[in-house]
Amino acid sequence: MKKKLFMLLFFLASLSINAQENTDFKTQPNSFLSKAYYSINFGGIFYPFSNNNLKEGYQTDAFAKNIFSGRLLLGYKILPDLAVQFGTLRPASWFQYTNVNNVGYHNSVWINAWSLSLKKNINLNDKLSFFAESGIANVTRVGFSINDKVVYSDAHYASFLYGFGFNYKLNKKWRLNLNGTFLPKSTKENQPSISQVTLGFEYHINKLSEEKADKFGKNGHFFPKNMLQVSYGTSKIGFGVNRFFGMSLKVGNFESFGIPVFWVGEVKAANSFSITYQQLLFRTEKIFSLDWGASITAFNTEATNEKVLAFSIFPSMRFYLLRRNKFDMYANYSLIGPTFLTKGNLDNLNTGPKITYQDTMGLGFFFGKKRQYNAEFRIMHYSNGNIFTNNSGVAVPIQFTFGKTF
Repeated sequence: MKKKLFMLLFFLASLSINAQENTDFKTQPNSFLSKAYYSINFGGIFYPFSNNNLKEGYQTDAFAKNIFSGRLLLGYKILPDLAVQFGTLRPASWFQYTNVNNVGYHNSVWINAWSLSLKKNINLNDKLSFFAESGIANVTRVGFSINDKVVYSDAHYASFLYGFGFNYKLNKKWRLNLNGTFLPKSTKENQPSISQVTLGFEYHINKLSEEKADKFGKNGHFFPKNMLQVSYGTSKIGFGVNRFFGMSLKVGNFESFGIPVFWVGEVKAANSFSITYQQLLFRTEKIFSLDWGASITAFNTEATNEKVLAFSIFPSMRFYLLRRNKFDMYANYSLIGPTFLTKGNLDNLNTGPKITYQDTMGLGFFFGKKRQYNAEFRIMHYSNGNIFTNNSGVAVPIQFTFGKTF
């Protein structure tokens, strides 16, 4: 709960600091955003699970593991060469013990780590720098049972995290990363060490010259200052899009076809209705904008028809893919939006506390003479990000959205 409260306060603080210049255009980041960056990294993850981790009397000769993994970080520069980072590290798909004791099942072990760390950069030249990272991680492991007997127990504990790597500065905004991240083994929690090697990038939001910020603001590209949306979705169209972007779509002989950039969830929403408000915080010259928003979503579950309300605030990144005379097309992505659900443990599954997170992903258009109308297709997900071992998650299938900008 303390970690959730920290993230909520962290997010609200970033919204409460007003921009000093160009408040109409939003082309100049406020003092908080001007020191912020985000980092997206993909690579391999390694953890030496074995039969030694299983309860005595259980073993297998077969394991299924996919080393592909990702790490997402939000950073804030305390000093030009010192930053605090918050983020998550996890594999694209879970490690599996296959056919334990010849019972014919594939038993997954879920691993997730949320981290808070300090990153120190040491410049080697004008472009290349070496960095060291040190901090703490909230490690969550979901084990498994066979015939109601626990074979590998769940775990939830704090761990030391450290790492090092290189940054290559392409320009003031973009840097390439080579990262190595390590979490030591925990004998007490029966958890082997976790190692990750990734390649990725950092995007730094920097202040512009007043002349350039004013030029960007008057270049004619449309960015909505405010937007109100209504959305409706139904499970009758299926969860194929959710599963594709959660890399769990079954196609032919592939059990996990897709792209691992989103999540699904064991609880399925049968019908959903949302009202969403968004306001522009910051925009670049043409391609990117950062909004904050608030939403109310009502949905009922497929299995037991439980009716739930979700109250959320969230950040939203919008990337403009195509700009034409009559419309603009974009993709948006929103993560870890603090959310309150009116019910917990939905469909008799352990979804965790009522305080959770909302994630959304969508593709949309602005159209009309003044781009006053909006249409969007989006998927949604509610979960606590495996901060707790109880995290079945909620999947909301494609919502059809209509919006009005003002």
